[in-house]
Amino acid sequence: MLADVRLSTGHAGVLLAERRGSYPLIDLRILKTSTQQGEVESGTRRKVKRLLSFQRYCHNSRLLRGLVPHTPGSLHLLDDDYLGQAAHMLSKVGTWNFDIFLFDRLTNGNSLVTLMCHLFNVYGLIHHFQLDMVKLHRFLGMVQEDYHSQNPYHNAVHAADVTQAMYCYLKEPKLAEQLSPLDVFLGLMAAAAHDVDHPGVNQPFLIKTRHHLASSTRYTANTSVLESHHWRSTVGMLRESGLLSHLPPNMSQDMEQQLGSLILATDISRQNEFLITFKEHLDNQDLDLQLASHRHFMLQIALKCADICNPCRVWELSRQWSERVCEEFYRQGDLERKFELEISPLCNQQADSVPAIQIGFISYIVEPLFEEWLRFTERSLLTQTMMTHLHKNKARWSLLQYTHASERQTHSQAEEPGPEGGGRRGEDIPNCDLDSWGVLSSFSEWGRGV
Repeated sequence: MLADVRLSTGHAGVLLAERRGSYPLIDLRILKTSTQQGEVESGTRRKVKRLLSFQRYCHNSRLLRGLVPHTPGSLHLLDDDYLGQAAHMLSKVGTWNFDIFLFDRLTNGNSLVTLMCHLFNVYGLIHHFQLDMVKLHRFLGMVQEDYHSQNPYHNAVHAADVTQAMYCYLKEPKLAEQLSPLDVFLGLMAAAAHDVDHPGVNQPFLIKTRHHLASSTRYTANTSVLESHHWRSTVGMLRESGLLSHLPPNMSQDMEQQLGSLILATDISRQNEFLITFKEHLDNQDLDLQLASHRHFMLQIALKCADICNPCRVWELSRQWSERVCEEFYRQGDLERKFELEISPLCNQQADSVPAIQIGFISYIVEPLFEEWLRFTERSLLTQTMMTHLHKNKARWSLLQYTHASERQTHSQAEEPGPEGGGRRGEDIPNCDLDSWGVLSSFSEWGRGV
């Protein structure tokens, strides 16, 4: 099954590409997180850092000197500066305990570019598609730059993390034996660019603030507004960099459309749609990965898994991602409160704790999808490892939620004395019902595709 690409096109069916700046950003009164001077200086530093890295890359790359490596796992796309700890990490990039935060520090904030260059080399995609190295590096640099580093969660490190997870899934025997170079190319590209130019707020926020992306006549009520923008931005960068310009127009356009179908599949509101289809295929045992449409569907599922796999990581990494995504939620809630807007579900820091949000997310979104992924992979070692982490992490969040609820109740009892002037007995068990905070109901609606 090839999921529909629900997006309108321009005249003669030509896709209208976008880039950051195609539309006004969120009102700076709302999203401004630093002084204008600080933003300018930060942007300048990033551009200088990327330029210097690219200059070193042009000077040192053996490919640009005409030397083609003989070992598929070689690191010739990395600067000499990167060889060492970062190169050692790349040699283990297919392991599930890969620490993307450490890797990003070792690559001086260039984790996405470095990782993608390495994986393209591992799969031989540069040679297969006859890609121009300068254009490839330019495209990847643009993608990395167009992620907003001020976002706690939706930034280039998240994109690199999803890409690393996607690589692990592409190596699953059930998939790896059937995937074509085009499948791998699309899977990695979609993972790297699936959240590009994310504003750090959700679609309802864009609607409430009357942002142009949400009010454009090109989008309908059923459109995945943010995901559509991520796709169009990716297409804009592909065309601006000229990465696919040497390919026949019909081939490059087909690649753009398939990228769109993959990126649009990451819309969490379509979770139930994909989950039902996935279950039906597994129940009927009718997945035929020799069919391009079925392989594409499994790429969509793999990307969805990679996008929400944080609870399946080791606790030390999973916890960091959980805190980051909740911090982004809370920032939106603070903005909504400041401007007297209705606070979105999961965005109220006073009501929605990190443990409660994570338990709901795992229960309603992550577990159902990964249980089916476990069936598909026939209980592969990787998937069993992920499920073990998932169950342990859920148990730890439950314990933390119990502690959090106990502290809230103790604090409440201290402020509200009983009939005899004292609080309730300390041995009473606190109420940890997450539905009392509306957390599970929020995720339940997501799971139903509401």
